[in-house]
Amino acid sequence: MSRSLVIDSHVHLKHGDLQKTEYSAETIVKIMDKAQIDKSIVFAMSTTTQRSIEMASRAVSRFEDRLIPYVYALPSYEKPVIKEIEKAIFDLEFRGIKIHIGECTLERYVTEPVLRLAERSGVPCLIDCAGRYDLIKELARTFPEAKIIVAHLGKYLCRDEALIDRFIQLAKSYENIFLDTSGVVIPKKIKDAVNIIGSNRVIFGTDGPTPEGAKFACEEINKIKRLNLSLDDERAVLGGTIAKLLKI
Repeated sequence: MSRSLVIDSHVHLKHGDLQKTEYSAETIVKIMDKAQIDKSIVFAMSTTTQRSIEMASRAVSRFEDRLIPYVYALPSYEKPVIKEIEKAIFDLEFRGIKIHIGECTLERYVTEPVLRLAERSGVPCLIDCAGRYDLIKELARTFPEAKIIVAHLGKYLCRDEALIDRFIQLAKSYENIFLDTSGVVIPKKIKDAVNIIGSNRVIFGTDGPTPEGAKFACEEINKIKRLNLSLDDERAVLGGTIAKLLKI
């Protein structure tokens, strides 16, 4: 039996941790090789949109067959950045957009031009909303053609099962919402999501790299494999769903 395609949909070139840690493309690919990850979606945060484009472009130029770039959407006090995001998508062939509430507000006046662009271009928008359920509901309702990937099943390292359940039910109500498994510490909720909304809208990610390197990535993969999903569902979560979404 052939091995499932594994795509890590949530990998940082530059993190949002206290040290603003940066990882090189070479380090990421070494981890991927050891963990048997075929492709990774990479992006930088804790930096400007323009520098996120430069960092991802440089990484992907070294490993075009392994790394897939997303552009980081961060408002600027100096100038609108929507043109930079447009250029990344339409000219540089970036495959998605990342927004993180830790560095900007998700209020409509900030997100509207980005989500409109996501609708127009067809690329997904990965959003870390830090548990802000009402904001994601409003975005899903207002931008029905935008493919919204909610990081961490709603909230990073969340132990509030009721909140995770609300995000799963929200995804059930809005077919343009996808759920990302990174940073999930209650694995059974990933299985709940698969059972309720289907594996075609649940996407594997590690939120790595971490100092543990391949050990951490392998643990995240095994977290999915220990759910005892059907083979088709496991393959979809580990890579098939995001591959279809990005037309890989």
